[in-house]
Amino acid sequence: MSAFKVAMRGTPLACRTLRPATTTVRLQSLRYASSQGGGGKKEGGGAAKFFGGVAGALLGAGAFVAFYPSTKKEPTKPALATIEYEKARPHPESKEENRDLISSQKSWEDPGVYAWGSNEGRVAAPDSTESSIKTPRRIKYFDGQLLRDIKLDRDFGAAITEKGDLVQWGVAFSKENPLPKPTLKGKDLTKLAISRDRILALAKNGTIYSIPVSGSDQASSAKPETSSWTGFWSSPSSASYRKIQIPSLGWGEGVADIASGLEHALFLTTKGRIFSAASSTSDYPSKGQLGIPGLTWTTRPQGPYDAPHEISTLKGFQITQIAAGDYHSLALEKAGRVFVFGDNTSGQLGFEAEREIPYVDGPIPLPFSKIYGGTSQVPRVTSIAAGGANSFFTVEATKVASQSGQSDQSIALAPARDLGRVTADTWAAGAGIYGSLGNGRWTHVTLGPTKIKSLSRLYEWDEPTKSIVPIRLARLSVGSTHAAAVMANETSVGAASRGSENDINWGADVLFWGGNEHYQLGTGKRNNVNTPMYIGPLDGGLGDELKGRKGEEHRLQITPRTTARIGPDGKGRKVSLEQRVECGRFVTAVYSGT
Repeated sequence: MSAFKVAMRGTPLACRTLRPATTTVRLQSLRYASSQGGGGKKEGGGAAKFFGGVAGALLGAGAFVAFYPSTKKEPTKPALATIEYEKARPHPESKEENRDLISSQKSWEDPGVYAWGSNEGRVAAPDSTESSIKTPRRIKYFDGQLLRDIKLDRDFGAAITEKGDLVQWGVAFSKENPLPKPTLKGKDLTKLAISRDRILALAKNGTIYSIPVSGSDQASSAKPETSSWTGFWSSPSSASYRKIQIPSLGWGEGVADIASGLEHALFLTTKGRIFSAASSTSDYPSKGQLGIPGLTWTTRPQGPYDAPHEISTLKGFQITQIAAGDYHSLALEKAGRVFVFGDNTSGQLGFEAEREIPYVDGPIPLPFSKIYGGTSQVPRVTSIAAGGANSFFTVEATKVASQSGQSDQSIALAPARDLGRVTADTWAAGAGIYGSLGNGRWTHVTLGPTKIKSLSRLYEWDEPTKSIVPIRLARLSVGSTHAAAVMANETSVGAASRGSENDINWGADVLFWGGNEHYQLGTGKRNNVNTPMYIGPLDGGLGDELKGRKGEEHRLQITPRTTARIGPDGKGRKVSLEQRVECGRFVTAVYSGT
């Protein structure tokens, strides 16, 4: 081997500087590179000559610098790679401890509320003055508690305790003391909905309470009289409220669900009827979100401003679900048809926005049968969700023998023509500039529903039936610019001491996407995300570190509905619980629900 080649092999790359070389060395290098670069031929093509010349010039320059040191000492040998093996984990003393070493956290042992996102209103962390909470953090007030419901705005939060009492916090509740505080007690509340400045709470007996967000407004307003359980005396309530009276309820008919936007509210009865009403004292709904053509502040009937009105155009339909965005509304009928009304400036109603018709003031059907036209599938919408300027729909499309002439009315006939294959899809509509459509694009508005591919056409093996089944969504939660999907994947919470030491527990997968300007996605970063993604465990990996798994990456999974004993060492009272995700206005929470 020539001294030239030996010198080049033994010289570190950092020493091969591009200093000028002599003409003699440069010419030799050019001839060498040209003869090698031409595939064995003496002369190469034009491109080969050019790149060969450049390589030769650099090679010649390096040779000039490296040749002389090579005569004084031996070439430097490359250092051997050092292989680092995984450190041994602590030896488990029991089967349960071994499961803790290899399994995800068992959240039911330590129930509570984790929150993150904007903290300008002291909602994500009431006891902190930080403007943003970048990763999940426990709200100390709720440690060890189970909640019936929770709703979050940027400036206030509201929750219902296990006993049915209302708890409020945030600067909109009290600037002087934004910490959580019980306000409305003894009403056995079950569900919440929030508007711009009021809280709507549904009681177990069907009564609807409207409570001011502001604690000062609660204190200054007249408080209704409440009777004791004996019926012999009465005393004023601890917080002022209004009762929302639903008119003309039938025998045995009550209120089953409530939903609210910034200015309007929807009420669903147990017989499938829908009522709408104003839900804020600041502005009367004016974008058609009430679903009653011609209803405005000036044309409303005499009586309270927040009096409910039945959406008469939906009479005769059995409505099973309702959802409300900031200024639009959705209603799902039992047969799988969706009705939409309200603001459509971003295409959130599922069809192209028109400048001349910015909103629709009466319910109209959204024809998913046209979306699946030509696919030999009959769609049936199974759930709806809304928030901000977005709408979401989960659809089960059943493969049928023939789809010619299909219409919305044929959806009910789908089971009779079923060919045995069901596809579960998720669709989104509305504003997408923050990534809240989840379709991998940054679009201002949509022309129609767009499929979220990463949440559609998913399958898994079902052991009991020995078959492949679609993975559906268990729940969708939508905030003002971001959303979260809880998957209905197979879960396991039954690992016990009598089983194998390698039996583990795992929960439901959760994916987040959308706006992240206030760290509401929980990634610890501020960039928006336009495709559903996993985030890390709620404890930030602390549990893994304590179990000898520091540095390992795991994704967040939440506890499905299960019966367990809560408290220290799992020896407390026995309850039925699950973890839920709640996306609000720039804030997110995961809580333990009853």
